[in-house]
Amino acid sequence: MVDTVTSEQRSWNMSRIKGKNTSPELTLRSLLHKAGFRFRLHRKDLPGSPDIVLPRYQTVIFVHGCFWHRHQECRNVTMPSSRREFWAKKFDENMARDVKNRTVLESAGWKVYIVWECELRYEPQETLQRLLENIRSNN
Repeated sequence: MVDTVTSEQRSWNMSRIKGKNTSPELTLRSLLHKAGFRFRLHRKDLPGSPDIVLPRYQTVIFVHGCFWHRHQECRNVTMPSSRREFWAKKFDENMARDVKNRTVLESAGWKVYIVWECELRYEPQETLQRLLENIRSNN
C-alpha cells in the first residue's frame, strides 16, 4: 500500500507524536499517585530520561509504546508497508537504545521496569499490582 499523504503532511503528522506525557504515561502516574507513591518525571540526568523516577526506591519506570519499542507478540506492533528499510532501521535503533539505557541504569544501581502501553490500556490495575509487587519486593 502506498502512502496517501504528501511527505509534508506525513512530516507534520509525525511531529505531533508525543514523547512525554502520553496517555499511557498519565494513566500510570495517576495509578502510582493514588497508591501513595511520589516520583519525579523525565530526569534528564539519567540515561534515557526515564518517564517516572522513584528516588526513594532507586527505581525508574519507562512507559513504552508498543509500536515504537516493538513489544513482542503485541497486536499494536505492525510494520509500515512503505519505506520498510527505514522503519526496520528505526525500530532496531530504538530497541538498541533501550537496551543500552537499561544496562547503564542497572550498572549504576537503579532498578528498571518497563510498562507497555497495551498493559495500561487493557489491564491497568493488574499492571499496577505487578509493578508494586516488584518494587516492594526488591527494596
